[in-house]
Amino acid sequence: MGQLFAVEVIYRGVFQKTLAKNITRDIVLAAHNEGKLGISFGRYGDAPERNGIPAKSFAIVANDELTLEAGMAQYEPKQVDLTLVLDDTLCKGGESWAWYGLQPVHHALKPGHTLIVISLEDAPTLLKSIHRREEPYKLGIMKGITSFSGMWVFKDDHTDVRVLGAIAKALPEVFSLKSVEQFINEKLKSAAKVTSARNAFERFTTVPVKAGQGNPEVPFAFEKPGWEDMRSAVSIKGQPQGGPYPDPATGKVGGFRPARNELFKKYSTRTLRPVINFSTCTKCTLCWLNCPDASFDVTPEGTYDANLEACCGCGVCEEVCPVKDCVHMVNESEFHDNKSQWEAFRNDKDAYLKWLESTIEKAEPIEKRSHGFRYRGQYAEQVPEALEIAKKG
Repeated sequence: MGQLFAVEVIYRGVFQKTLAKNITRDIVLAAHNEGKLGISFGRYGDAPERNGIPAKSFAIVANDELTLEAGMAQYEPKQVDLTLVLDDTLCKGGESWAWYGLQPVHHALKPGHTLIVISLEDAPTLLKSIHRREEPYKLGIMKGITSFSGMWVFKDDHTDVRVLGAIAKALPEVFSLKSVEQFINEKLKSAAKVTSARNAFERFTTVPVKAGQGNPEVPFAFEKPGWEDMRSAVSIKGQPQGGPYPDPATGKVGGFRPARNELFKKYSTRTLRPVINFSTCTKCTLCWLNCPDASFDVTPEGTYDANLEACCGCGVCEEVCPVKDCVHMVNESEFHDNKSQWEAFRNDKDAYLKWLESTIEKAEPIEKRSHGFRYRGQYAEQVPEALEIAKKG
């Protein structure tokens, strides 16, 4: 048996499907130039590949046919030689709608190997979100903005070839920079993309992450019962209705908080989260009525607080809110917990409003957001900005 190499790409559902597919395909084609064999494929857990759902694509490469066949016999690689995260907000973990609970992004990464994240953040910031593990590994950051487009659309901002350059540096056993350049010249026929791949290779560096370094939070998890342990008849657990709850400042009981399934959390699907100005809320009910996941609680004051474990970050609340600057969607990378915003507001209004002001300054206007078409040609307009950031590294 020869050597088998596996690369996993963790990406955002429909927003990055084509990008992830192209990257894993290109890994295999570049490896062909080294005389290796390979295959690429996707895997989605038990969740449909809808908005924001963390999903995975894999490339497995081998030195001979027999070794490749052994690798293909697995549903997915149990251990990988390199993990690539295409959206840095996924550093909080993935697969919240699958069977496993929340898995750290380096869950399958071999000890001592490399986790690559596309991000404008630095390593200490990303490690606030990346969960601790018992084995050391290396963290590499490929500087760039997250490349979002859509299921059938590819944003040609060179993210794919830059990733190949970084992989050639991080995992030269799979392919060399020379093989990457050969692939680009023969298949993509772009001198500019050769330059982007070469720049990524030359600039790419890693930092060592020690055992136990990172986010200390224990990811939520649950065990599937065996068939002999399942309840008889209908086995879907019913949920109670919910009810009023106390104001943290006054103790007054009121409002309504629905009871939620403790295993059905959706926060790893978010790229953006709502931040709410409770002092300007007119209690119109529109965010509460239109939220597709019923993630708003009616507070004892009659305003609406987003439950940030249930919120998937779709942005409908911002769209329907009639009050200017009452609800803003802010990038998830700015946050490191899911605590109640309303409780923070009630406990210290002045501090909350000051925090709110500084936080919404980071909010990107809805018409400039990169995931989901707003108008024809939007993605093409975003490519020059991405390429400029790529050139600067």
